[in-house]
Amino acid sequence: MTPIAYSLQFRGRAMSPRSDRLRFSLTAPSTALVTTVGPDGVRGAFEDVPGGEATFEGELALGEQSTFDDFGTIEFGRGNRLRFHSVGLGRLGSSPDPHLRHGSVVRKVEGGDGQFAGAEGLITSNFFVSDTGEVTDNQFGLIFVRDQRRDEVAHQRKGANP
Repeated sequence: MTPIAYSLQFRGRAMSPRSDRLRFSLTAPSTALVTTVGPDGVRGAFEDVPGGEATFEGELALGEQSTFDDFGTIEFGRGNRLRFHSVGLGRLGSSPDPHLRHGSVVRKVEGGDGQFAGAEGLITSNFFVSDTGEVTDNQFGLIFVRDQRRDEVAHQRKGANP
C-alpha cells in the first residue's frame, strides 16, 4: 500500500432535510497549501494549481451536546471515489464569530472505487458553517492505496509460475 497525503479546502452549502441532519454538497479545486513561518508568526493560504476538482457529499447526524456522526463520499476526478464515516463523534459548536459554527471530525476511509478500491486511511476535517448555510471545510487526508504497478508485477509473476 502506498500513502497519499492531500490537503484541500472544500466550499459549498449545507442543507437541513430534518432538524437533526445536515447535508453537505461541496467542491474543491486543485490547490497547494502554503504555510509560511516568519517574524510575524505563521500564515497559511491555499494557492490554485492546474488540475481538476474534488466533490464532497456528506451527511451529519446531529446528536446531543454539539456532537455528530457523519458519512459520505469524496470523488477525486471521474470514477475515483472514496467512502468514509466518522471515527467517534465529531463536534459542531459556536465560534468567536457569531455568524459561524465551528466543527471538527476525524473520518475513516472505508475503501471506494477506481484509485480508492481497497483504500484505508484517515481524514481530519476542520470546518465552518455560516448562518446562511455556506460551508468551508479544510481537510487533511492520509490515504493508503494499492500500488497498481506492484500489483501488476505480482499478477504477471503469478501467471508465469502457476
